[in-house]
Amino acid sequence: MFSREINIEKLLEQRDHFTLIDVRSPGEYTEASIPGAVNIPLFTNEERAIVGTTYKQEGKNQAKWKGMEIVSPKLPNLMEEIKKQANSERQPVLYCWRGGMRSQSMTAFALMSGLPVIRLEGGYRAYRQYITEHLSEDIAPDKAYVLHGLTGVGKTRILNKLKEWEEPVLDLEGYAGHRGSVFGAVGIQEKNQKMFDSLLFDELMQYQQQGIHYVFMEAESRRIGRVVVPDFIMDAKSKGVQFHATAPLDIRIDRIYEDYITPYQHEEWFTKQVMDAFNSIGRRMETSARNDCYRYLVERKYRQFIRTILIKYYDPRYSYKKEEYEGEFTEIDATSIEEAAIQLRDFVHHSTENKS
Repeated sequence: MFSREINIEKLLEQRDHFTLIDVRSPGEYTEASIPGAVNIPLFTNEERAIVGTTYKQEGKNQAKWKGMEIVSPKLPNLMEEIKKQANSERQPVLYCWRGGMRSQSMTAFALMSGLPVIRLEGGYRAYRQYITEHLSEDIAPDKAYVLHGLTGVGKTRILNKLKEWEEPVLDLEGYAGHRGSVFGAVGIQEKNQKMFDSLLFDELMQYQQQGIHYVFMEAESRRIGRVVVPDFIMDAKSKGVQFHATAPLDIRIDRIYEDYITPYQHEEWFTKQVMDAFNSIGRRMETSARNDCYRYLVERKYRQFIRTILIKYYDPRYSYKKEEYEGEFTEIDATSIEEAAIQLRDFVHHSTENKS
């Protein structure tokens, strides 16, 4: 048994005392990792493939030898990278897929180099298993303050402003790497379910450890891009306090243009990606509106495109979606993002004070 290990429960309880170092390949790290971990890979993607092929074709010992040949010249640089992460306040914790050869080797070399590292018992696989078992209503907030509103009203901007003020926010779209609409992946790297679960769990655990029992969140659908929101979050949403944000149409158009068009319009992929996304909903629109939208996209008249698709598609659909909720909605004027965030924050703080 390796003598310097930490299990996942202790790691999460004392998270602020450690710096996580993921020694898996960049591809593995990008697919899913423990939030906040730094990637210092033992092998590149290509080197990992070479070692894997050697294992299949020649056996375990030959694969180990091949790995040693690849890693040996890189050891000084690898140790230097780990050294940069070590400080008096945070101890480095190394992990690979299942706490096997890669993290064992890196930990052994680091200790021989005088670096105060430890290894995560069971690796990323143990972490993933823990998340699967504990992402449940046990860490759900007692109260959710849920923000509704037409497309482009600025719901994400309001939540981001609250986050700036250190209010507890569940940014489900951020965890998913998707804005929620059919155009939600434009210019964004989508995340998979594993990463979404990890980011959501990490946020909820932080609030629980801080004694915070409420969150702000957007009224998301069950599916956001490639991920599915857990049942207990959907339940918290439906039972939460509901707010309806409003803003004039021209302001909504400006915000959508700033978020979706301005950063990406000169990229080669942009027009095709937007056109492909529109194709998936265009058939549901009346013919004249659909043809107008196609023409606006071809002519790159993006503001006219946004206006048409809001009036002819998104706004009518939202009225049906709102009917799914029972009870009252508190109206929030989102013409100013900061003023809207203040309204939400003050409402919650006043409610909390009245209960205490």
